[in-house]
Amino acid sequence: MTGFSESHGFAADNCVTCHAGDNENSSIESAHTGLIAFPGELANAQRACGVCHADKVASVMESLMQTGRGIVHTTRAVIDGATGPADTVNLQSLGHSVADSMLRKQCASCHLGQPKTSHALDITRDRGGGCATCHINEYPANKHPALSADVSDGRCFGCHSRSGRISLSYTGLAEVDQSAARLADGRPVEKLPADVHYLAGMRCTACHDADDVMGSPTGAVHQRDAVDVACIDCHDKHEDEAHERLTCNACHSQWAPQCYGCHMDYDEDGEQWDHVERRMTPGRWSDERWAVRNGLPPLGVNAHGQVDVFVPGMIMTVAHPTFDKEKFVRRFAPLSPHTTGPSRSCESCHRSSTALGLGQGELRITDDGIKFEPASELLTDGMAADAWTSIVRPPGPGETGEGHRPLDAAEIERILRAPTD
Repeated sequence: MTGFSESHGFAADNCVTCHAGDNENSSIESAHTGLIAFPGELANAQRACGVCHADKVASVMESLMQTGRGIVHTTRAVIDGATGPADTVNLQSLGHSVADSMLRKQCASCHLGQPKTSHALDITRDRGGGCATCHINEYPANKHPALSADVSDGRCFGCHSRSGRISLSYTGLAEVDQSAARLADGRPVEKLPADVHYLAGMRCTACHDADDVMGSPTGAVHQRDAVDVACIDCHDKHEDEAHERLTCNACHSQWAPQCYGCHMDYDEDGEQWDHVERRMTPGRWSDERWAVRNGLPPLGVNAHGQVDVFVPGMIMTVAHPTFDKEKFVRRFAPLSPHTTGPSRSCESCHRSSTALGLGQGELRITDDGIKFEPASELLTDGMAADAWTSIVRPPGPGETGEGHRPLDAAEIERILRAPTD
């Protein structure tokens, strides 16, 4: 058998090392008893990969790419009103609450524990497969696929081109409502400026190595808690007292994907694939989105007190038979857009209602204070459809989370009155 990488060449004439079975038996049926078709799936990784890489397998089993702790934590907090016991905040422990039902049917496909079903790659649709998800870059027709620590960007794309869409953004692709250009899975996209690091030939693994991808620091809930790399690892820190609270992303993100409208509806008479039970089960979630934008993002204050990039994580209504009425949710989240480029202009922050979290509209600075007329309709919470905050009222308790918050009225006025020349 050919095709093996040098580091795994020892298995070329000993299939049972990874695939199990019985190589001492001449009967096909008996030889294939207990055969593992896809070694490296997390269900068998300890037996297959863990023989040599026990520490890595143990780490991956607790990683965010397997547990999805952040997704579960936020969805439960927003939809159910509580996150549940700490040992259940993972995709493997989902129950049947409204939030968990949504996660089962809509979100849980993007984790490493999902099984692999074919010896082939599909960049836009691939999910799961455990170790093989990342460490097999191609399936040659007449060779054994080579296992490699040299992970290609295509192995990240299946999951990370969704939600925050950083795999798309990094290459300069933006998902839109309508476009003639489409990805292989049918999603419409347009071309926007790519990240300068991508244009320089840097791959995902240039920054995101095994320490933050294959494991997570104790207590890490969200991706940003697990990321180990920082801009100042390569770049000198920009010394500017007036802007010392700003993250690098706040100035150097050229654009960010933003969705300002979503509705989710549950049909108890329908059925849908359950990604935990891996079968069709009763109940079906459907979703509709609108108001997709790809431009300079709003800014807010992160949990460390820094001014950072934020995007709408949820501006949506949720309908479920157990609700007396539709639940309205407005929540923004910090994002590293992966669209790094030249710094945005002074005016794009200091004279922009969108940057300040107010949404699009007419902004006037007067002797009597700041006047703002939103361009979007007001929603049930009294704020504009594309806003995170308002000059006339602070955000409600559900609009902030994890220690993050929008700019307050005093900060907004100070920013607007700063000179831009």
